[in-house]
Amino acid sequence: MIQIAQYRETFIQYLDEKVVLAEPKNLYEPIVYILQLGGKRLRPVLTLMTAEIFGTSHKKALDAALAVEVFHNFSLVHDDIMDQAPLRRGKATVHEKWDINTGILSGDAMLILAYQLFENYEGSIFKALAELFSKTAIEVCEGQQYDVDFETRSDVTIPEYLKMIEYKTAVLVGAAMKMGAIIAETSEKDAAVIYDFGRFLGIAFQLQDDYLDAYGNPETFGKQVGGDIIENKKTYLYLKALENSSQEDKEKLVQLFSEKSANPAEKVATVKAIFDKAGIPEIMKNAISNYTQKAFKLLETLNVGDSEKQQLQAFGEYLMNRTV
Repeated sequence: MIQIAQYRETFIQYLDEKVVLAEPKNLYEPIVYILQLGGKRLRPVLTLMTAEIFGTSHKKALDAALAVEVFHNFSLVHDDIMDQAPLRRGKATVHEKWDINTGILSGDAMLILAYQLFENYEGSIFKALAELFSKTAIEVCEGQQYDVDFETRSDVTIPEYLKMIEYKTAVLVGAAMKMGAIIAETSEKDAAVIYDFGRFLGIAFQLQDDYLDAYGNPETFGKQVGGDIIENKKTYLYLKALENSSQEDKEKLVQLFSEKSANPAEKVATVKAIFDKAGIPEIMKNAISNYTQKAFKLLETLNVGDSEKQQLQAFGEYLMNRTV
């Protein structure tokens, strides 16, 4: 069985071959730039791995894997514009390096390029991939809108938050895995199971991201620790803290998350002290574990060998224990 690092290496080599500078330069240069900034390459690796798990060469899944990665990065380019983010993976964002118009147009081109990659598959496989991709793409947009809406709402509930991260993050993880199953022409039942496996892992992945944003090591996390707190994002940590804090701490949290702080470091420290008192680190670890276990439970019904199931479980454990 191929190791995750090998899938990633194969994918990056394919990306470098396929994503090349074309004219007009100002349209394609930002695309090459964002795709070569690195990142975990989690989603394309899952597409390749899933194709192999269902008995097909991962090489057949390279175009679908690239489509997933191009789409993911398209969404990041537009998200960065909406968030007015100056940095992505430690480098200037596309709209900062060029301008907002370039970011919008290059992002639009990336979405179209992602669809074009599915044209390399025949008949029923192309149809199934395109349908799944369209469904997933609109859900990601819906998730992004929920996220934007939550910034100005003070009554966000935990079920609403979980739905938002499912749409914004988890459905693309599920779709990346289901694409591998579609290319391997597995049964509809197995394709549905692997989609749900990926979706549950995607929720656990985002909850882990939320946790690391507050409690990660700045040297390994790769982003500003406490960024969600500074931006008043009503994450799972915040919502659970409201549930589990004293009235005094609850009122303090609501106040802190309703204003921009002149001293961000002090705000992060104050909020984390309330989180600690409410037992948030343990609550988060339990939630991440619960969604990971939901994913693992699905493996029992999957029609693949034990070694393939072990590989999927090992990947889930790696995600759950990551520090970046």
